[in-house]
Amino acid sequence: MKLSRRSLLATTTAAVAASAAPAAASGPGRGGGRGLHTGFERLAADGYGLLDGRRVGVVTNPTGITRDARHIVDVMHADDRVDLTAVFGPEHGFRGTAQAGGSEGRHDDPATGLPVYDTYLKSGQALADVFTASGVDTVVFDIQDVGARFYTYIWTLFDCMEAAALAGKRFVVLDRPNPATGRAALGPVLHEEFATFVGRQPISQAHGMTVAELALLFNGEFLTAPVPLETVRMSGWRRSDFYDASELPWVPPSPNMPTPETALVYSGTCLFEGTNLSEGRGTTRPFELLGAEGIDGRWAEAANALGLAGVRFREAYFAPVFSKFQGKTVGGVQVHVHDREAFDPVRTGIGLLITAKRSWSGFAWRPDHWIDKLTGSTRVRTMIDAGADTDEVVAGWQEELAGFRRMRREYLLYR
Repeated sequence: MKLSRRSLLATTTAAVAASAAPAAASGPGRGGGRGLHTGFERLAADGYGLLDGRRVGVVTNPTGITRDARHIVDVMHADDRVDLTAVFGPEHGFRGTAQAGGSEGRHDDPATGLPVYDTYLKSGQALADVFTASGVDTVVFDIQDVGARFYTYIWTLFDCMEAAALAGKRFVVLDRPNPATGRAALGPVLHEEFATFVGRQPISQAHGMTVAELALLFNGEFLTAPVPLETVRMSGWRRSDFYDASELPWVPPSPNMPTPETALVYSGTCLFEGTNLSEGRGTTRPFELLGAEGIDGRWAEAANALGLAGVRFREAYFAPVFSKFQGKTVGGVQVHVHDREAFDPVRTGIGLLITAKRSWSGFAWRPDHWIDKLTGSTRVRTMIDAGADTDEVVAGWQEELAGFRRMRREYLLYR
C-alpha cells in the first residue's frame, strides 16, 4: 500500500511540474536571481490551468504574495480565469491582524468581499465541515514556512489535508523556499505521545523540507486516508539556498518572525519558550535575544567557550515591551551567526540551554514541561537536568534522526 501510494504521488508531482511552464518576464510570474519561480508564479504563468473549472478556496496568510508584493488572493480574485470563492485563515489570520495564539474569525474580506473562514485550532471533521460549508471543491495552500517542526503552519497544512480528504476535496500545494535551506534534517524526532499543534507527527525539529515536500510526506506516511494531492513545485531553487538567493520580498509569517535571519536561528532558540527566560518576544530581535533578570556576561562567556560552529554570542541587555519580563531590563545574550553554512541551529539551542542552566542559578523549565512538547520527548530536559553536555544530548537523538532522514529522502523534489 505504501509503495503504490508513493508511486502515485511521484506521478502526480511529475505531471504538475511538467505542466507548469516557467514564469513569464512580466506580471505576477516575473522571476529574479537564477530564475527562481515560486509555485504560485508557475501556476499563474500556466494560465491557472490546474484550477480550470474549479471552485477554489485558498489557505493563506500575508506571506502569500507575488514578487511585486501583491497578495495572491487579490491577484486571483481580479483574474477571470480563476473561480476564487473562499479564503481560509490560519493562526494570526489571513491578513495577519492577530498576535500569537489568535485568529481573525469568520468575516468577509473588505478588499475582495470574499468570505474568510477561520481554520485556527480546527482539525478533523470540524475543519472538514468548514470546507464543505464554503462550497469549494479545490483547496489551495500557499503559506511561507520557516523550517521548524514547532512552527504551526505546517500542521495547518496537515490538518487541512486531512480535512480535505474527509470532505472529498482536491488539494493543491504551491511551493515556496525553506529560508533555513533544505540541506539537512536536524534535531530530535517527535515521539507520538507528545503530539500537539506544535508537532502533530514524528518529524525532526528542523525538517529541511519545503511545504510541497512535507505535503507529499504527510500524504505518503501519516494521513490515514490520502487526499487527492497535487503540488506545484518551484523552479530555480536549490537545497543549499538561503532565502536571499530567491530575491523574493520577506513578509513576516507571524509577528515574531521579522526577518529571514530570525528563521535561521528559530529551530534552536525557540526552545527557550520552554524555560523561564525570555526568548526575545517583545523586542526587535525575537529568538536572537535571550535573557532574564539576574543574568550577566558569564552566560555569553560560557556559550562562546563551547566553540559552536558559525556563531558567536554577545553579552546583551534588553527590555521586552510585551511577553516575559515586560517593561523590565534583563540580561542575556544576542546570537550572532557569522557563518550560516556551518551554523547548526538545534545544536546551538541545546548548548545555550545547558550554559544558561549552569551559569544562572535562577534557570527553570516551564512548570507545564512545554520543553518536552517542543523537543518531542522528555529526553532533552532529563539529560540536561542530569548534567549531560551538548555532544551527549545531540548524540541521544541520532538514531531516530537517521530513520527520519531515510524516510524524508524519497519525498524530496529538489537537489
